[in-house]
Amino acid sequence: MIRFNHVSKAYKDVKALDDVSFTVEAGTVTGFLGPNGAGKSTALRVLVGLSRPTSGTATLFGRTYQQLDCPAAQVGTLLDASAQHPGRTGREVLTLAAMTLGLPRSRVEEMLGLVGLTGREGGRVVGGYSLGMRQRLGIGHALLGRPRALILDEPVNGLDPQGIQWMRGLLRDLADAGCAVLLSSHLLHEVEQVADQIVMIGHGRVLAEGTPAELGRGRGLEQAFLDLTAAAGRNVSP
Repeated sequence: MIRFNHVSKAYKDVKALDDVSFTVEAGTVTGFLGPNGAGKSTALRVLVGLSRPTSGTATLFGRTYQQLDCPAAQVGTLLDASAQHPGRTGREVLTLAAMTLGLPRSRVEEMLGLVGLTGREGGRVVGGYSLGMRQRLGIGHALLGRPRALILDEPVNGLDPQGIQWMRGLLRDLADAGCAVLLSSHLLHEVEQVADQIVMIGHGRVLAEGTPAELGRGRGLEQAFLDLTAAAGRNVSP
């Protein structure tokens, strides 16, 4: 389970997160939906211990990320697909991560096969990868330790239509196997296709949450999101 409990984060005079609370249950995909600058990435950074909240707590399985035993084996993360060493091959990136986690070499090959970077692709340096290939490598890296929770920031960026379809199926399969999946995106259509529930955020605040059907009832999901975001902008204190 992933839980945000009244999380706020301020940078000097800017409030990036304002009393954010929501829960991602095991076995579900939660779409964390908002425009660029809404606070999504800040929330994920707080969740994985890269940024300290001003107030509130963000926990995984009842503990903060720092309190978990071997967190990389329990929580898979993909926050920036370009964060891999450009001079290493895809296979080397996963091999080093597997060594850190004490996993066998067979797990590396399994992940390369899962994300479609077998053979020559796995032997190419990451600096020569397209964005879509880096996204696939990042997914493989996140899943190495068979995590119980998966945290993804804009994972379909750079993927072609076939890759997007593959990603949807993968996330659905992981959730059906019991994983808690938190998917951050500004692409409403992609979130709607796979999410069991959606949390809409704007100007650092949770605007609404519920199933796609509940949120879109009466006016459609896209119009509901546009209306909520516009209202939040009008209510932001100067």
